[in-house]
Amino acid sequence: MPEQIRRRPGATPWPRRARGPRRTRVLVTGAGGPAAVGFLYLAERPDVDFYAADTDPVASGLYLVPAERRVLLPRGDAPEFVATVVEVCRRLVIDVLVPTVDTELLPLAAVRGALAEAGTILLAAPEPTLVACLDKAELARVCAAGCEVPQTTVLTDSTPVPLPSIVKPRAGSGSRGVRLVADPQDLVGVPRDGSYLVQEYLPGEELSVDVFVRADGVVVSAVPRTRDKVDSGVAVAGRTVADAECVEVATTVARAVGLRGIGNVQLRRRADGRPALLEVNPRLPGSLVLTAAAGANLAALALAEALGEDVPAHVPYREVAMVRFLAETVIEIDDYALAELSVVPA
Repeated sequence: MPEQIRRRPGATPWPRRARGPRRTRVLVTGAGGPAAVGFLYLAERPDVDFYAADTDPVASGLYLVPAERRVLLPRGDAPEFVATVVEVCRRLVIDVLVPTVDTELLPLAAVRGALAEAGTILLAAPEPTLVACLDKAELARVCAAGCEVPQTTVLTDSTPVPLPSIVKPRAGSGSRGVRLVADPQDLVGVPRDGSYLVQEYLPGEELSVDVFVRADGVVVSAVPRTRDKVDSGVAVAGRTVADAECVEVATTVARAVGLRGIGNVQLRRRADGRPALLEVNPRLPGSLVLTAAAGANLAALALAEALGEDVPAHVPYREVAMVRFLAETVIEIDDYALAELSVVPA
């Protein structure tokens, strides 16, 4: 059975398992994505055993851990997802759960208490933060008072659409469904049932700011970076930039939405150069490796705090650039594409 959960007074609202000689166990979901793979590499430490989970038995991140530490899960929107994850964490005696897929975040945040009872710390933003960030209309409303936010309206049959404008789904990530409307014909096929937004077109440069916020609300690091080349929604070339204005805007946004842990604030410049908010991804970004190379290893910081260790109030960064390439993990044939990955009790 899991050990009694204890909390270090004043340090973090997340529960912390009393630690004995056993190595810490960390389960990372969405193992086929760059965020999970980056976390597995960047948070590596000698006292931690990593477990990896995905819906796909050939997800690349699964093969970064030994076979006995691989788990197949249902999709995040499947009815059985939450119960399965809680049971996996209980049986494997998982200390820290790191979800990296949007659809998993709210369902898991809703059962943070059940996970805590199983002895598992959930490394995810608070539920109200997730609600605000995962609905872009709500995000614009929450941030409008103190942040630079483009004019945003829910798209219905009666909504006027200025030209040019951006239309995008209220939910979703990775630029899926985003469309520039320069002509009325560009709206053909776009739903007007309230599931899409019309947003003011921002013509300037886009910047993503990776942030880490301590449990006490201190923004430890905010690292702006460019997305110079994007493939399937993932940046494959980019650079970190020293931009105090973007750092200030991202910090203000992170505080406005109550972000805790790792997140990503996407900004775009207006015609006059001022950065304005596009959206907030309240989860691990896919370019953690670039931010870490710049000096801010957000994955290591987040895991250290979850384990009750001290985290500095500020971590600086420097300007570096990154290009990505495909890499291979060669495995034995018997270890490949298992029809079923077992969940083995500790």
